[in-house]
Amino acid sequence: MPYLCVKTPKQRAPEKHNIHTVMSQALNREYLISEEIGRGRFGTVFKCTSRSTGHTFAVKSIDKSLTSGDTLDAQCLLSEPKILRHLSPHPHIIQLHNLYEDDTHLHMVIDLCSNQDLHSLIISSGGVLTESVARVFFIQIMRAVSHCHKYGVVHRDLKPDNILLDSRNLIKLADFGSAEVITEEGGMLNGVVGTPYYVAPEILSGREYAEKVDVWSAGVILYVMLAGFPPFYGETAVEIFDAVLRANLRFPVRSFHGVSPAVKDLLRRILCKDVFKRFSADQVLRHPWITSVGG
Repeated sequence: MPYLCVKTPKQRAPEKHNIHTVMSQALNREYLISEEIGRGRFGTVFKCTSRSTGHTFAVKSIDKSLTSGDTLDAQCLLSEPKILRHLSPHPHIIQLHNLYEDDTHLHMVIDLCSNQDLHSLIISSGGVLTESVARVFFIQIMRAVSHCHKYGVVHRDLKPDNILLDSRNLIKLADFGSAEVITEEGGMLNGVVGTPYYVAPEILSGREYAEKVDVWSAGVILYVMLAGFPPFYGETAVEIFDAVLRANLRFPVRSFHGVSPAVKDLLRRILCKDVFKRFSADQVLRHPWITSVGG
C-alpha cells in the first residue's frame, strides 16, 4: 500500500506579491531577498541572504490580513515566534533568527532547510525507510519533542510535512503555528487541532489533553516510515477519526515481516489509547530500540 496523505480543506491561497512590496524596509536593509521556495496557508517562504555575513536563511512572510476575523489564527500568528524563541537553540528545532513586522506582514527569518521534508523523503525512497534509517530520524524527532515538553510546549501537529531536512540530512522540527504552552504543572489543553492520521484519540474525543498527544503523533510517523502507510486508516476524514478512536494497532505481516520485535514493542507503548500507560517522550528515548546499537 502506498504512503497515504489526507489533504486538509483548501484555504484561501495568499496572493502573489512583488517581494519588494511585501518585505519591510528593515528586513530589506539586512537581507537580500531572492526566490520563493514555499507557500502555505497564511503566507510565503523566500530564500534570503544576510547582507553582513553572506549566510543564507529562509524568511516566512505571513499575510496578517488572512487571519482577520479569526481570533485563534491571529493568536497563532503571534505565538509562533515567541515559542520558537523560547525553544532555541536546539539542533533539531527550526531556529528563529530575526523577526520583523510591518502594516501587512509578519516576517520570520528562520533556518534554511534546503533539503526535502520527511514526507518527500519517504515518497522518494519508494514509500518506506529501512528500520535503521527510520531509527536515526525518529531519535532526532523524539529529542526535539522531549525538548519541547521540557519547556511546556506541545506542538499538536507533528507530521512528516512539518519535519524538515537540512543540508546534512538532519531533521528540524518546524511549523509551530498550532503549538501551545502549558504554563503550570499538571496543566491541560483543549481544542481539536491536528491532521488526519496523526492526531491523537484524546484530541478527537473532546477531552482535555497534554503533551503526550505529540508522542502519539510521533509514533504514527514511525509506523509510516516503516510500513509506508498509517496505522489507522480510512477513506474519509470521518473514517480516519473513527479508526484513530478505536486505536486497533496491527502489524500486517507483508509490511512488518522484516521489522524487529523491539520496534513493534515500542510502537505498542506509544500508540496506546490509554494516556496514562502511553510512554512519555523521555521514556521513548530510554527504550531498548532507541538505546541499543544493534536494534
